Amino acid sequence: MGEAPSLKANVSLRPFTTLKAGGNAEHFTVARSLKDLASTCAWAQGRKMRTTLLGSGSNVLPSDDGVPGLIVVNQASRIDVRSNGEVIAETGCSFQELFLKTAQANLHGLEFAVGIPGTLGGALVSNAGAYRSCVSEFLTRLEVVIEGRREWVPPAWMEFSYRDSLLRRHDPPPAVVVRVEMRLPAGDPKQIYDEAREYQRQRISKQPPSPSAGSFFKNVNNRDLAESLVTLPGPLKAAGIVPAGYLIESAGLKGFRMGGAMLGQRHANFILNVGNASAFEICRLAKHAQLRVFNLFGVTLEEEVLYLGDWSRFVI
Repeated sequence: MGEAPSLKANVSLRPFTTLKAGGNAEHFTVARSLKDLASTCAWAQGRKMRTTLLGSGSNVLPSDDGVPGLIVVNQASRIDVRSNGEVIAETGCSFQELFLKTAQANLHGLEFAVGIPGTLGGALVSNAGAYRSCVSEFLTRLEVVIEGRREWVPPAWMEFSYRDSLLRRHDPPPAVVVRVEMRLPAGDPKQIYDEAREYQRQRISKQPPSPSAGSFFKNVNNRDLAESLVTLPGPLKAAGIVPAGYLIESAGLKGFRMGGAMLGQRHANFILNVGNASAFEICRLAKHAQLRVFNLFGVTLEEEVLYLGDWSRFVI
């Protein structure tokens, strides 16, 4: 069940996360190829060792008290684009690089990936998307390592929904996705790049430069709430979608700070590490925002960011 990898113990995860916060990995290794990744995960599964993959480290917050089990930094990043619109991509590849490779082949669909800092693997776990698109739309099958075996499974295996999948659940199965097959439609090159440039422009205008995990909370799907908000733009009302940043800003929390953690001035759905914040400080600020929004609007914001590791000592 896989070859024993070279492991390090008690490695700080701060340098491996975009929030630059959190404690240590109990065990740590880097997988530099698909073979390394699959072999390492199979080895760990054979020993019932909890395994967490990190790509660029966005969209995650490791506990200050550490992450038990094995952290694998996934650098398996090969992308093969075929003339029939089929794409085979390893999950350690940059999500933005995947868009660029497909765009160069005049394939349409992944324009929304421009400016998303994560890898394909992270995008799959959280079913990443933007501008009414998501990554799961284009999948035809996924290669997973489960119970020490590599096998291809259909997209339904991941139980995708809005910003969610089987592997985001509280107690996910001991499985990892190492490679995917996608099929993308042909598109007009000018339209592909024009759309991508516009998405990039919007991101640059909204997203802060300070260390963050990306959007911290999921948007709220609630038609009644959307219709009740006088200043919510018409298209969002029609779709029944309320951006989390809109609710946080409406609660008066834009720019609000706790210790070294701050809610974005430019976009309130970003929690920024502006002063060597601990993971507990960042989480405490997130819980404060959730409570304020719930008290004002009666909805509970759900984290898009995944909390990793041991949070038993955390108190608000």
